[in-house]
Amino acid sequence: MAEIESCFVFNASTKQSIFLCFQASNESLKMELLADVPLLPGEERVIDKDIIYICPFNGPVKGRVFITNYRLFFRSVDVDPAVTLNVPLGVISRVEKMGGASSRGENSYGLDITCKDMRNLRFALKQEGHSRRDIFDILFRYAFPLSHGLQLFAFLSQEKYQENGWTVYNPVQEFRRQGLPNDQWRITFLNNNYELCDTYPTILVVPYSASDEDLRKVATFRSRGRIPVLSWIHPENQAVITRCSQPLVGMSGKRNRDDERYLDIIRATNKMTSKLTIFDARPNVNAVANKATGGGYEGEDAYQNAELVFLDIHNIHVMRESLKKLKDIVYPNVEESHWLSSLESTHWLEHIKLVLSGAIQVADKISTGSSVVVHCSDGWDRTAQLTSLAMLMLDSYYRTFRGFQVLLEKEWISFGHKFASFPTAFEFNERLLVAVLDHLYSCRFGTFLYNCESARDEVKMKTVSLWSFINSDRASYINPFYTVEFVHVLYPVASMRHLELWVSYYIRWNPRIRQQQHSPMEQRYKELLALKEQYLRKLEELQLSDSTSHLSNSTAPSPSTPSQRVTHLQTPF
Repeated sequence: MAEIESCFVFNASTKQSIFLCFQASNESLKMELLADVPLLPGEERVIDKDIIYICPFNGPVKGRVFITNYRLFFRSVDVDPAVTLNVPLGVISRVEKMGGASSRGENSYGLDITCKDMRNLRFALKQEGHSRRDIFDILFRYAFPLSHGLQLFAFLSQEKYQENGWTVYNPVQEFRRQGLPNDQWRITFLNNNYELCDTYPTILVVPYSASDEDLRKVATFRSRGRIPVLSWIHPENQAVITRCSQPLVGMSGKRNRDDERYLDIIRATNKMTSKLTIFDARPNVNAVANKATGGGYEGEDAYQNAELVFLDIHNIHVMRESLKKLKDIVYPNVEESHWLSSLESTHWLEHIKLVLSGAIQVADKISTGSSVVVHCSDGWDRTAQLTSLAMLMLDSYYRTFRGFQVLLEKEWISFGHKFASFPTAFEFNERLLVAVLDHLYSCRFGTFLYNCESARDEVKMKTVSLWSFINSDRASYINPFYTVEFVHVLYPVASMRHLELWVSYYIRWNPRIRQQQHSPMEQRYKELLALKEQYLRKLEELQLSDSTSHLSNSTAPSPSTPSQRVTHLQTPF
């Protein structure tokens, strides 16, 4: 009996030891997983939980999810290679509960997460004991912090970078680069306190002969007070791109002599412009419909020295619906047998074509010496799309690494807001574009927070700029094939036959596509550039170590010297 009892005790203690061993092992695994979570300075863990990720490519995957005040991070266990997810909470647009306590079927109880970056994520949990309640509540709070009295992570981040990205764009310096002010255009600080227009920047360029009082009068006749102001001036023919919002014509067909005179002043700043071209981004029918809500367009009877062109670009609601359809066909899987017809049904490339075609028309007018005005309804997204794309085509500076940052700051961020390839024309690569799009929603940086400059006054003091992060790793975003061209207008072909879907963004979450993204040509070119740098350093060392007598007696280098080899490497690829 004693033997049996001692055996029982032994077994019980063994069970406890085994349990404690497993628990310690589990805690150790948790700590190991947690150690792998790439926490940022200022980022803190809020909750972690065992969970099953319903991976659309590999099926159900067991692992652990960590939620911090910045991201959702998942790492699988017992799977090689490990499946990981790294999702900034700002990317999440919707969190929903999947199934209920009485749901039947494996992995039918959990969470559905919709993201702004083309992904939908699904997680399954055990049904007992309301196991998802805590993680749902926490995820909901931290994914939508402002609705729950919490700060955006950008204000909590403690990241430090060598360069202050907030200094990338200086409006006065940028206008000076364009040769402004001059005898036709002046810089005004009338909007210094955002009194003229609360969605415009403080520094504006306007016609020299238009007084501040003229600007105030024009503002009363433009939607949201967004008057026509200069975005870019051609360095040779002095034709200008100006941007604004729609005139407040209304159903009664109101006229405003100050607005009409102001647009004629813009036309007169360039002697080559006999008629000012007004590019209205909207379809004609939409512009007419906007009259019912007090808006409208510039009638040729009132603006006699102007030509009105409608570009037929649909509004943001139509674009969102098209993007939603695109998301449905690219995630999680691409049905190759019906790919072309499915893509056509989304109308996404048609919208891209219209924007590109409109920007080409703007650039063409400027190149031939005619000034233009660009607007849509309120002068937000469609207007910025057209002006920034036209400026990319016209000005090679904006195709450089730094210039592109200035362009985004100037035409999108500064003026408020609610690309396809050319392999040698841009100094930056598509990784920069993807990074910008990803951090548009991540809330890690202050660059894209809020709708306009007036709402961002405190942001620069309390947050880090995206450009600080980008410029700290410049090499990752540089296009090795870039060729400098100072005076070259870039005209893309706005034809459906030449437009392709941006696969490395829209379908990047598909593992099969991701494996195909690496370009062996680009990799080889980078190796050659590294070799070139190596030769140049070696050459410098040889020159430094050479004596003065050798230098005075030196002759032209032979073909076998490092400098000759460098010349060969400098030959265009």
